[in-house]
Amino acid sequence: MNSAFRRRASIPMAATDPHNLFAADSSDRLRRLAQQLRLYKPPPSPPSSDDDESDGVSPVAACGGNRSIPGMDVPESAATPITRSKVTRFRPKRAAVLICLYEGGSGEFRVILTKRSSNLSTHSGEVSLPGGKAEEGDVDDVATATREAKEEIGLDPSVVNVVSVLEPFLSKHLLRVVPVIGLLPNKQAFQPVANAAEVDAIFDAPLEMFLKDENHRSEEREWMGMHYVVHYFDYETEDKKFLVWGLTAGILIRAASVVYQRPPAFLEQNPIFKIPGNITGENLLP
Repeated sequence: MNSAFRRRASIPMAATDPHNLFAADSSDRLRRLAQQLRLYKPPPSPPSSDDDESDGVSPVAACGGNRSIPGMDVPESAATPITRSKVTRFRPKRAAVLICLYEGGSGEFRVILTKRSSNLSTHSGEVSLPGGKAEEGDVDDVATATREAKEEIGLDPSVVNVVSVLEPFLSKHLLRVVPVIGLLPNKQAFQPVANAAEVDAIFDAPLEMFLKDENHRSEEREWMGMHYVVHYFDYETEDKKFLVWGLTAGILIRAASVVYQRPPAFLEQNPIFKIPGNITGENLLP
């Protein structure tokens, strides 16, 4: 297994210390959620086989030993004919996002989201979770997610209690994206500061909405012969309308299912993507 992907499950001891952040500021419900999520283990992946390798298909062993990744919004353009020259084994680049949860005034769990800057070259104006690509100094996915959250929205890692890491997802740019769940015991400790170069708006939404069929729609897509569903959620707050869809929606559906321990009220349909191991640089999206 590639050592670059062996680091995903490392959670700092300070973040897992129940006395670190969960003091008088925390509710019993948030404490119970922290205990529940610390016990979470991603579902096992199917075992790899020699047949997959001989067929020129990478079992996604480069992704922490998993041969499958829940995929969202992978475009059909990624399935262009493969050039046999300069063939290299496909190794997806790493990225991580922070699912930062806190308890709202009515006792509901809410998640912090952003609207990306309209000036960005990719995903401009879209709703996303704080996060981004791994950098050389990041020791693991937790470090990537918390660093990016501080850079994008001013969320200090010291006020977030990281309690779990979910299974990786595949972005439409073939990035291996790991969702990191962190709890914010004291909402007042977070004073949002948007990085204007990356973020147009910072807002929050109830996590449970990603399990409900209200304000939800979906469409079926196909990539390399595999069918999957892309989800869309409409959300309005303070007279502002947001659309949560694609990879972000898929991650939040999974996170809500784990937190509330029930499936969504609609068909989720995440595929098992087999990524051709002989993809060349020309086949990948920028």
